[in-house]
Amino acid sequence: MRSSNAVLVVACLVLISNYAFLTAAGGDYNYKDALTKSILFLEAQRSGKLPPNSRIPWRDDSALDDGKLANVDLVGGYYDAGDNVKYGLPMAFTVTTLAWTALAYESELSAAGELENVYAAISWGTDYFLKASAKKNSLWVQVGDPVADHQCWVRPENMKTPRTLYKIDEHTPGTEIAAETAAAMAASSIVFRNHNRTYSRQLINKAKLLYEFARNHKGTYDGECPFYCSYSGYNDELLWAASWLYIATKRIKYQKHITQEGISASVAEFSWDLKYAGAEILLSGVHLTEGGLNNFKRQADNFVCAVLPDTPFHQVYISPGGLIHLRDGANTQYVTGTAFLFGIYGDILMKNHQTVSCGNQVIQPSRLKEFAKQQMDYLLGSNPRGRSYMVGFGANSPTQPHHRASSVPVISPDTIVSCSMSFVNWYNKNQPNPNVLTGAIVGGPDRYDNFDDQRWDSSKLEPTTYINALAIGPLAKLAIHGS
Repeated sequence: MRSSNAVLVVACLVLISNYAFLTAAGGDYNYKDALTKSILFLEAQRSGKLPPNSRIPWRDDSALDDGKLANVDLVGGYYDAGDNVKYGLPMAFTVTTLAWTALAYESELSAAGELENVYAAISWGTDYFLKASAKKNSLWVQVGDPVADHQCWVRPENMKTPRTLYKIDEHTPGTEIAAETAAAMAASSIVFRNHNRTYSRQLINKAKLLYEFARNHKGTYDGECPFYCSYSGYNDELLWAASWLYIATKRIKYQKHITQEGISASVAEFSWDLKYAGAEILLSGVHLTEGGLNNFKRQADNFVCAVLPDTPFHQVYISPGGLIHLRDGANTQYVTGTAFLFGIYGDILMKNHQTVSCGNQVIQPSRLKEFAKQQMDYLLGSNPRGRSYMVGFGANSPTQPHHRASSVPVISPDTIVSCSMSFVNWYNKNQPNPNVLTGAIVGGPDRYDNFDDQRWDSSKLEPTTYINALAIGPLAKLAIHGS
């Protein structure tokens, strides 16, 4: 019994010390600069024919024949991370969260001079999705053979690896990807409604078709495994898509799908695979301001209670230095995802004079905003190592992101690259990348705040589009309001 008590005391002391560090370690940074740079990273991830005003001097046109194997045009879209594959599920999640950011932080992005750049980031994705979904009940969900791609360390401008095509249809369903793409199109249709009504109508019409396809042909697509396996199933994406379609159209059918068919759950993360927390916070906002929907506030509150270290229901591990750590490999996605949702939910609660209930404990909206700022500040430099995890920003930022285009020097597009020698020539060299991947938020430290700036460690050094997409909202809020 004494042993158990001792463990409990130690655990409490660790929690208290973590909370003390979180409270004390905040900093004030040039958030506007971080915001600008975080958007630049997304531009560095573009595939296809780059626009004349491209701001990334070391990137050029790439993958201009994507789709030709099936006589379709699949040029464009985004490379997900440090490789040269275009994966549909994380790309769609990137666009959905970018659209939500543009809607929630329109005034802040405008004041920071970045709203048009965010619009461009969204449309770079939705233009591609319109091509990928040209045929009814069919969606091209991936371009590029991931096994062959991972055996060659080469810039996309020079790649000769197979651009294998993957699709879902009535015979090979993929509810998660279809529903997430529907959510991306629906959310984006709202963004462009007052700027390009024709384009907005295209997006919402396609979103409706993709959503019906997802509902009527249910099944999990495993073709993006082992890189993007959906471990959470597809019920979260169906709820997420129905929510965005209801907000975009106000049609009763989507409201009924939410209230009568929707399955929700209390969770402790928000990610490309798990959307429940996002949908619940989104729907809580609709319910509190308009009514007419089931109140998802309890589950939204449960998400907050599971994350905050100072609640009786906390589940999420917080590193000794104060960072959320759910799992190795792009862990910073959970950091920026939490900061994003906490900022959104905090604003919703404050606007409607509400608080979070964690049993008998009441959490004020200001605590959510404080925690969101603390997490973002950790990434920018307020951490035990005193270093930034955003490339090209702050002190001692990463110099060796796990990223092909950044780590391979610019060479003629006609140059034939030996895949076997590419790792010797570029991947294994312990020196800064020749092309600075400005704004990329890397995977981040381990659960003990340890971090080594070495390219080979993809779990810590690889950036992704969705890490940055989720950071743009919190950074815009901090840039203008400071909290």
